[in-house]
Amino acid sequence: MKRIALLILVFLLIISCTKEYVPRNIDSIEIEEFKMEDTSIRAIIALDENKVAYAGSNGKVGYIIKGKSILPMTIKYQDSMIPNFRSIATNDKEFFVLSIGNPALLYKTPITGYTLVYKEEHEKVFYDSMHFFDDNLHGIAVGDPTENCASIIITTDAGKTWDKLACENLPKFEEGEAFFAASNTNIKTLGSTVWIASGGTKARVLKSDDFGQTWEIFETPIIQGNGPQGIYSIDFADKNNGIIIGGDYSKPLENRANKAITKDGGKTWTLVANNQNPNYKSCVQYVPNTNGKEIFAVGKTGVSFSNDGGVSWADVSDESYYAIQFVDKNTAWLSGNEKIGKMVLN
Repeated sequence: MKRIALLILVFLLIISCTKEYVPRNIDSIEIEEFKMEDTSIRAIIALDENKVAYAGSNGKVGYIIKGKSILPMTIKYQDSMIPNFRSIATNDKEFFVLSIGNPALLYKTPITGYTLVYKEEHEKVFYDSMHFFDDNLHGIAVGDPTENCASIIITTDAGKTWDKLACENLPKFEEGEAFFAASNTNIKTLGSTVWIASGGTKARVLKSDDFGQTWEIFETPIIQGNGPQGIYSIDFADKNNGIIIGGDYSKPLENRANKAITKDGGKTWTLVANNQNPNYKSCVQYVPNTNGKEIFAVGKTGVSFSNDGGVSWADVSDESYYAIQFVDKNTAWLSGNEKIGKMVLN
């Protein structure tokens, strides 16, 4: 009897593991908005269904908790310069914010204040996004080239110290190839792997499987060739299945060659929904626990949804947002110009 019971349990487990997820049909969404005056917010961390951390322009850093702005800070460099933040990351204990422009300023921001942990001065310096890996010890930030490679800084001690990788250890960039500081999502980390998406004269994907020590670079069919064209956001559902999205920021209503998927970890990419919506988008994210089926993309042209892994799409809102990040399959936070939004799906 015990053996029969064990066999039944194993059978049920097999059935439950192989059961195909049935994606939802979503035709429209509702977003609760919270006004954030005098700051443009391109970087958020969705902490739970009631709490989101943000970093914005005008040096603004803080939380929205149950609809109210909590502990807002305005960070100033040398009491006069106000940084423009477009990157935020956490090691689950502390937050880190990184500015664009020269000088690049990376601050550690616990509740009690802020500490400068990295500074870089160069006429071409411009950092675009930052993330920690799953172990919360390793972190990475990427910026536009100051030489003939991407600017990449890493930490191996949970953000206490940061070091810039030498160009000799990185793939060479084409003249005019860079990144976009649009949503803090042109980096994706998973385990010890990181993918980074570029744009401009080339739209490519850089990949490292060892916390950024060694690198490969792969071509994509995303529109490319001049400054505002390329990949603005990248996400992966697992180590093999991923998506990139972007387009031409100067022609946001166009949708030619602006989204592609991979099934081999980023080595090769296939265009999807070509010449069909969604048009230009600045952020794309898989909905968690949907087996890579459900995806949302946001941008200044609105919000779009796919329930077949990015092959086809539906426009579900015309509200303009820069970024979206999920708490779970039913709740996400969004950020935009002078606003933060909360989306709850039924």
